[in-house]
Amino acid sequence: MIPLKDSLLVPFSQNFNDRIAASPATFFLLPGQVTAYTALNTPYLAAYNAMMAARADGTRSKSLTMVKDSTKKGLIDYARQLYSFVQSNASVSQANKILLGIHLKVIPSPIPAPGVQPAVDIISVTGRTLNLHIHDSASSTKRGRPALTSAAWVYSFIGAEYPSDPAAWNFEGATTKPKFGVVFPNSVAGGTQVWVMAAWINAKQQAGPTSLPITTTLQGGGTTASTMRIAA
Repeated sequence: MIPLKDSLLVPFSQNFNDRIAASPATFFLLPGQVTAYTALNTPYLAAYNAMMAARADGTRSKSLTMVKDSTKKGLIDYARQLYSFVQSNASVSQANKILLGIHLKVIPSPIPAPGVQPAVDIISVTGRTLNLHIHDSASSTKRGRPALTSAAWVYSFIGAEYPSDPAAWNFEGATTKPKFGVVFPNSVAGGTQVWVMAAWINAKQQAGPTSLPITTTLQGGGTTASTMRIAA
């Protein structure tokens, strides 16, 4: 940001002017742009120095202050244009931007797709509801989501053998909690074999690798421990 306080603007502007005048090409500026900036910087510095000299003699002149303010406005308006141009120009090195007193923009690092699969446990089977625990498979101590993940997508399949094509699985929803319930419709008979798996997603809805599919059979009623089998 260009400083607005005179005591800060004066050294900033003089440094800016001196460096772009010495080597316009370094900052990808045209000689005409440098000339225009100098034409605004010089009268502002002169007006500021005149005002400060008068104050040193004990005189507070409104006319000198008005001249300073007027030249300052013109300088700042054009300085902001050149500042923005150089700041956003990727061809100007970071070091040269710093020399001009330009604040470097922070470029956020891209969020990668999750690189690990979750672990999925079937806690219990209650009728046609599978109660799952989805947690970090890469850590023996962390039982929640790994870093840079925002939720887990959960999938199910009904049948004796699960398909290798993910498109053939049914999407059950997303969860930010480690516990999740998958409810199968009443049309699915008790004793039917079902499968579940999950995948972590990041804030951009990019999914990582799916977990190993696990299986159990639906119950006719009541609550039982799972008969989980990890796929080969």
